[in-house]
Amino acid sequence: MRTIGALVLSLAIVAGLTVAVSRAAEEQPAAPTTPPSEANAPAAVQPPASAVPVTPKDAAPPPSVTIIGASDAHGVLGRDVLSAANEDMGRIVDVIVERTGRVRAAVIDFGGFLGVGSRKIVVDWNALRFGKIVNKKDSITLELTKAQVAAAPEYKEDTPMVVLGASGSLQPLQAVQ
Repeated sequence: MRTIGALVLSLAIVAGLTVAVSRAAEEQPAAPTTPPSEANAPAAVQPPASAVPVTPKDAAPPPSVTIIGASDAHGVLGRDVLSAANEDMGRIVDVIVERTGRVRAAVIDFGGFLGVGSRKIVVDWNALRFGKIVNKKDSITLELTKAQVAAAPEYKEDTPMVVLGASGSLQPLQAVQ
């Protein structure tokens, strides 16, 4: 039994060395061929390829890194939205941002029953209150009444949108030239 075990171990070592040698051979660049006229010329000394750091000319600087604690920030897509009177106002399905990247509004899937008869409306980001949203079941409060939201026109993608805002907080969107 010992001879079979020793044989298997020897075969495993030989196989590992074979793989290592073949990988090393693949990584080595092919030797340049020198024309006969240059065969007697002194060879230029080149550092080994592994000693020269390879960086592209357009190398980007390393990205900045920010660590946000698990209790400090949460996603809002799919969150339920309630009125201040605790009425169901729908759920956030999209976020509208300006060309500058500033968050401008939220799209809420409002009304209907089990997704039937609902419509999307747009509310000003400043009309939302996030309070305590620790887990996915926590809701966001909208500073509008159900009647105000029900009267809002429906949002349709790629058309001008009417953004419903809390009293006095909505500013017109300035076009960036």
